[in-house]
Amino acid sequence: MPEDEPEAVLGTDAAKVAEFIFHEFYSPEAQERRLPPPRIELVRMTVPQYRNAVSDLIGLFSHSRSSRSEGKAAESSDDLEYGLAAEYFQSKGMNKADKLHIERIDQTIDFDFEEGSPSEKITPEQFSAIWQGALITKETGYYEFRISTQNGTRLYLNAENTGKRRKMRDDSSLLGQRAIIDAWVSSGKMREHTARVFLLGGRHYPIRLEFFKYKEKTASIKFEWKPPHGTWGLLDDRFVHTGAAPRTYVASAPFPADDRSAGYERGSAVSPGWHEAVTQAAIATATEIIDRLPRLAKFEEGDSNRIEKIRTFAAQFAASAFRRPLSEPEKKLYQTKLFSGAENPEAALRRAVLLILTSPNFLYLEPDRNQDAPSQHQIAARLSFALWDSIPDHELSQAAAKGELTTNAQIRSQLDRMMKDRRTKFKIQQFFHHWLEIEERDMSKDKDLYPEFDELVVSDLRHSLEMFIDQVVWSESSDYRQLLLADDLYLNDRLAALYAPEKPKSESKNPPQQFRSVSFSKQRAGILTHPFLLSAFAYHDTTSPIHRGVFLTRNVIGRGLKPPPKAVAFKNEEFPDDLSMREKITLLTRDAACMTCHSIINPLGFALENFDAVGRWRNSENDEPVDTTSEYITLDGDSQQFRNATDLATFAVASKVSHQAFVAHLFRHLVKQNPSAYGKETLNDLRLHFSEEDFSIQKLVAEIALISATHDVPSKSTKLAL
Repeated sequence: MPEDEPEAVLGTDAAKVAEFIFHEFYSPEAQERRLPPPRIELVRMTVPQYRNAVSDLIGLFSHSRSSRSEGKAAESSDDLEYGLAAEYFQSKGMNKADKLHIERIDQTIDFDFEEGSPSEKITPEQFSAIWQGALITKETGYYEFRISTQNGTRLYLNAENTGKRRKMRDDSSLLGQRAIIDAWVSSGKMREHTARVFLLGGRHYPIRLEFFKYKEKTASIKFEWKPPHGTWGLLDDRFVHTGAAPRTYVASAPFPADDRSAGYERGSAVSPGWHEAVTQAAIATATEIIDRLPRLAKFEEGDSNRIEKIRTFAAQFAASAFRRPLSEPEKKLYQTKLFSGAENPEAALRRAVLLILTSPNFLYLEPDRNQDAPSQHQIAARLSFALWDSIPDHELSQAAAKGELTTNAQIRSQLDRMMKDRRTKFKIQQFFHHWLEIEERDMSKDKDLYPEFDELVVSDLRHSLEMFIDQVVWSESSDYRQLLLADDLYLNDRLAALYAPEKPKSESKNPPQQFRSVSFSKQRAGILTHPFLLSAFAYHDTTSPIHRGVFLTRNVIGRGLKPPPKAVAFKNEEFPDDLSMREKITLLTRDAACMTCHSIINPLGFALENFDAVGRWRNSENDEPVDTTSEYITLDGDSQQFRNATDLATFAVASKVSHQAFVAHLFRHLVKQNPSAYGKETLNDLRLHFSEEDFSIQKLVAEIALISATHDVPSKSTKLAL
């Protein structure tokens, strides 16, 4: 190009020059050439990994002893009945559960018995009820619970099921059975009782609600909850089942946020605040272990070998925490030395737990990663952290101990089993929360313009989006393309009134909160046009082609964007009212410096202008037809015409760049490392595998876990082919 004469190079010559400059200086390949070779970083557990690991570590010792009656979870969702198992009793004197009259499954708990009773066989003066089962948590965070009643009630959540609480008691002092709401003494006046509890997502927690009427004039009970990102509503059969579940310990100490500067959570920052949080969590965990020690160390009151069992437990606990067998010095430390001279074995065990949970052997994923080759136990840990963000379970550890993680077939057998675990499903769900940027979003809208769009609609839309993603990912085909091409939405009656008023209502007898699939005949295109995302990437009073376009460019299409040279805020009131949003954005971004990026952003955002600020379909704006046509220039310099969202989705599902971007996002989320650190061709190899397997998301997840687990395996006889 002639110096100071850029206008001298035009047309195809200019395109060739631009292509050369991009590929030589700005492309990912060029950036890789200029930077040091990526390497696998030494990282600590992220906060979610720490919490999961501590919970599962204690679970290794508490769950193995459980029978189904004591809290063993059902093997699969097919074994479950949704709702809570209900028992209604006639009471007599101080015997709250004198005679059982009704057994059934209740989908919700919202009963007004007035001056009557649940059954003709039960006299109204004195009766009781027990509802129990398991609570399903979709997200990690604080859950709130509310009971409204004029009678006596107790709520137990995540309590230890010792098998001893067969009848309702007048106190909640039974070991491991502390109620989070205890309002057993009634006044006859309507009251609200609330509790707030921190829970981990992707788990099932034991739940038990007790109710007792004793000579009050009337009786009623209403049980509600508020999950993270949700609203107050009845706890219904979407979130509870009749199966049993063991207690799951939750380390709820506040932690500083993990580093996200690379676009995904990494355990790279070690601060005084993080050390303080780890210490406080270790102290709380030690208290949990001491409180439940007979159950965890498996001894009964008066056992002559109690001390020996506690010593053995300490060593086993350390080995499980470190994800490997202990060395002889470590065995001596945790089984003998710490107990010598201790005032009692419980005090010694407390010190051991604190030492274990603050050790680099526990906190760092692979403190000895620089050794020549990964051990069988390291392979097991790599698998479990990739899929579960947690430590290996008993079966995986046993496979490692027996040397059964050597061949491709052996590891794939474990992967097949682990993929079915609810922890894998939770981690994949969290990936989509991150990829779609819905973790923390201000969804509020102008109440005058969108009066129907309230917090209940927002909560339902979030659930609708999660249902759609789960249906695609965990279907038999698990086809990534359906994420972008499917033209249906999951709607309940409230959402259908807003987004499909012209569609016939469901004629089934399902309750109004029940979701059903509603087809829109090519009008919608998967996640690209889901109302939750369209609303999230919009202003409170109008659409935002820029926000929508930036999200699509970076996350779906897979193109990088430079930071704007100058941030310019969009102010709707500064534009004439008769202009369309497209015309306003075109005026705002017409400067040449802006168009460097907005020539990419705007066409993608304009393709979604048929959807308003809350994601409803519209044909016109300001009484003029909406124009969604645009021309998009690809990385290769080709021109792509978009008429609507379906054209955009069709382009994305055929784009190798988009495929590779999705693979890279998923790899970083699962492994917490840069895929290039596992080899220059890793990302491209995974993209090819993704394509060859008909874009199966499940198979891609397993392949990423396999690559992570077998990295640096040296021998050709044990190296696992992709």
